[in-house]
Amino acid sequence: MAIKRVMLVDDEADIRRIGELSLARVGGWTVTLAASGQEALDKLAEALPDVILLDVMMPGMDGPQTLTHLRARPEAAHVPVIFVTARVQRQEIELYLALGASGVIAKPFDPMGLPDEVRQIIAAL
Repeated sequence: MAIKRVMLVDDEADIRRIGELSLARVGGWTVTLAASGQEALDKLAEALPDVILLDVMMPGMDGPQTLTHLRARPEAAHVPVIFVTARVQRQEIELYLALGASGVIAKPFDPMGLPDEVRQIIAAL
């Protein structure tokens, strides 16, 4: 699958800024940013991404809840979702995958390596 558009959903402005630079400049992708799960759902109509990078721990609607809402939407049900989180114990990763995530990337991530991590997860699908 060719990746052209990526959505990064994270409540931390620094993570969004670093992630956007990494995904756009290193990855060469068009990036849509969202600061919350609800904002991500709202932005789906304007730019349906090829991949969604989703923070697990966010106020309001967390990552797993956002994933449930994404899967319920016909236009986004097929979009691979990769959780980006500091919570990477084996049992936590297994839970994220059981919920329907395509993969997990650990925080803090390496900005230079983030696009390659995304490509590897997508290539393995």
